[in-house]
Amino acid sequence: MSHPKIAIIGLGYVGLPLAVAFAKKYPVIGFDINQSRVDELNRGKDHTLEVSDQKLQEALKTSATAGMKLSTDQDDLKESTIFIVTVPTPTDKNRQPVLTPLIRASETIGKVLKDGDIVIYESTVYPGVTEEICVPVLEKQSGKTFNKDFFAGYSPERINPGDKLHTVTSILKVTSGSTPEIAKRVDELYASVITAGTHLASSIKVAEAAKVIENSQRDINIAFVNELSKIFRLLDIDTNDVLEAAATKWNFTKYTPGLVGGHCIGVDPYYLAQKALEVGYNPEIILSGRRINDGMGKYVANEVIKLMLNKEAKVKNGRALVLGITFKENCPDTRNTKAIDVIKELQTYNMNVDVCDPWADKDEVKTLFGIDLLRCEEINSTYDSIVLAVSHKEFLRLDFSALKNEKAVVFDVKSFLPTEQIDGRL
Repeated sequence: MSHPKIAIIGLGYVGLPLAVAFAKKYPVIGFDINQSRVDELNRGKDHTLEVSDQKLQEALKTSATAGMKLSTDQDDLKESTIFIVTVPTPTDKNRQPVLTPLIRASETIGKVLKDGDIVIYESTVYPGVTEEICVPVLEKQSGKTFNKDFFAGYSPERINPGDKLHTVTSILKVTSGSTPEIAKRVDELYASVITAGTHLASSIKVAEAAKVIENSQRDINIAFVNELSKIFRLLDIDTNDVLEAAATKWNFTKYTPGLVGGHCIGVDPYYLAQKALEVGYNPEIILSGRRINDGMGKYVANEVIKLMLNKEAKVKNGRALVLGITFKENCPDTRNTKAIDVIKELQTYNMNVDVCDPWADKDEVKTLFGIDLLRCEEINSTYDSIVLAVSHKEFLRLDFSALKNEKAVVFDVKSFLPTEQIDGRL
């Protein structure tokens, strides 16, 4: 491990920051099948904003012992000795795990695999995927034998998109390997760049399970407070006041209600649920939490409509402004956003919906959702309802009084705005 040559497969929110971190100490090949993504990065720009232009440009300055080269050419992977897979693991329209990107990445690696190489997976999966699905693909493509000719590891990603405090090197890393010796080597590799330290799991399956329950636990906790919000709204009690009071107890863990989207929390529980069903167990709590959170966009829209009817605001052919379409605040990522559920439900009431987001990419939003996105400075209308779906910092600077019609309703999904500006919140 003194002179590893590292290949990162997948240059998205997870792979790029990891590649940049490793490039400070080792020669790195960053590989992605998206030519436009590689071209963008080679120009020193990252539209995900996970890596600053300066850090990216520094990483691209290669030497014999460090630095990063970016490529879509499979031949550039041939000299690598460590392969780290950071491709997405989404679900389909039926909430079933989609392992195709993982399998395709394994096929690519298998074609260049050499004796002694190690393949490490970071993508979130259910326990068993690495050894039962990915490794056979590697064996088939390479003609080599697992744990004899090549080895595997699993070290789950813990990237938090948009978070500039908890970056890849400052989050403790779980590691594992297919043999005790390989596990130690994988752990040493990550420990050389992860300043927060590492935790060596007892097996690959344990590491896989640890990752998938991290997000499942968070999903369930948010589902609980979302359900509380529904109850307390019926009781005319402010949920946030209740949570603040309860949080005064030392062992109360405070979560807040809201929309749960993104590529992790809104997806990963289905991976664990699918594996549980395969072995004959019906995961009641996990799927119940998913049902509650998946329904929150529609719930928010319906609560807005109720408030509008109470104030006699114009609903049919009325105008609504939804603030935010990314899946979380201060981040350009729109993957699996639940703000779109709010928008679609409002449209079922024949409302004309404008969407403002200072972070999302206009072209991407147009392609994905057919929406002509507004920036804050482009808003030139008044509205019958305003829904703050995502708490981007820029929204605090808006003059809501200038955006509202006489009987307009302002609903704050994130409890972000001053209470005197709003008519309702979760």
